[in-house]
Amino acid sequence: MKKLLMASAALSLVAGAAAAEEVKIGVVAAFTGPLESLAPPIADGHELALKEASDSGLFLGGSTITTIRGDSTCVDAAAATAVVERLVTSDRVSGVLGPMCSGATGAVVTNVAVPNGVVAISASATSPALSDIADNGLFFRTAPSDARQGDVMADIILEKGIQSVAVTYTNNDYGKGLSDAFVSAYSAKGGKVTLTAAHEDGKADYSAEVGALASAGGDALVVVGYVDQGGAGVIQASLDTGAFDTFVFPDGMVSDTLTERFGSDIDGSFGQNPASAGEGREIFTAMAEAAGFDGTSAFSAEAYDAGALMVLAMQAAGSSDPQVYKTKMMEVANAPGEPILPGELAKALEILAAGGDVDYVGASSIELIGPGESAGSYREVAFEGGEMKVVGYR
Repeated sequence: MKKLLMASAALSLVAGAAAAEEVKIGVVAAFTGPLESLAPPIADGHELALKEASDSGLFLGGSTITTIRGDSTCVDAAAATAVVERLVTSDRVSGVLGPMCSGATGAVVTNVAVPNGVVAISASATSPALSDIADNGLFFRTAPSDARQGDVMADIILEKGIQSVAVTYTNNDYGKGLSDAFVSAYSAKGGKVTLTAAHEDGKADYSAEVGALASAGGDALVVVGYVDQGGAGVIQASLDTGAFDTFVFPDGMVSDTLTERFGSDIDGSFGQNPASAGEGREIFTAMAEAAGFDGTSAFSAEAYDAGALMVLAMQAAGSSDPQVYKTKMMEVANAPGEPILPGELAKALEILAAGGDVDYVGASSIELIGPGESAGSYREVAFEGGEMKVVGYR
């Protein structure tokens, strides 16, 4: 643990913090659109951490946290920008948790967070392009870049003996970024990509896209899409025509929604999404169940961690001013310091108020690297007997 500050310095930190106040935080998720089934557990994860901190009575001298939700819609960058602009300029939030999707996140960071000097933390935006976005130190993400997911997905596919695949991706920043990362990694490792083709969300029929993919061949179809939109449509068309019966699903597709819709028709398929094993995830899953939501849903754990990091950074800075607490994000997320698991935010707040240091481990074994993003580990899933089963982590 880092050396504790002298008692006088610790007292100065507490005295320097604003008097007890209401701190507003925006919770922005894709409540409508192609990932709407994943949005509620993500928003609930954010709010679970914020409530825990607020209810402790230890946050910023007894300050309370109020959350204000906004719908970023996932694919409509203008709508995402507008809703976050309202949260910042009208509701006067001290930070934004979200958005969910990469394109919306890039637009919000560039057009709202940076001009207004507000911290934004996304739990699920994974485009590699976001690693290099000009953010003035205001943007963080508890999800890893898809540059790593592409490499992990390539390894999993090759380990299963699949030497050739076709790839379809949703035509946006997320889809193109992950597709490019995967194709580069898979090809470099000796795999053959027969065809890479974009698909548009919102179509009623994907038979033409599937026909082209089937003509190119491949032992499996990699579906870089959204579970509530075009990705599911591509699967349906593939099953209807018999074009493919084995699918590879990255994070935007990993959901129980797949088994609810397709049942055993996708048995033998597999995929991965950012997640980690360990005590922290088990604790969070139990906390989520007690709170009435599914903590195993993709990015829900990362959402809890995003909320926790925001409040711990505020506490470490003694301020809810984004220009002040942004400098503490990396410090509270990483060692050295007292390890902090889900459900231990009161403990962390107390340590920080006394001038100590914490290493927030959280629900996803968070470690922020480089431009403020998670180093990342992945949960492997397989579809067997009409169910999605966790088969490992890497």
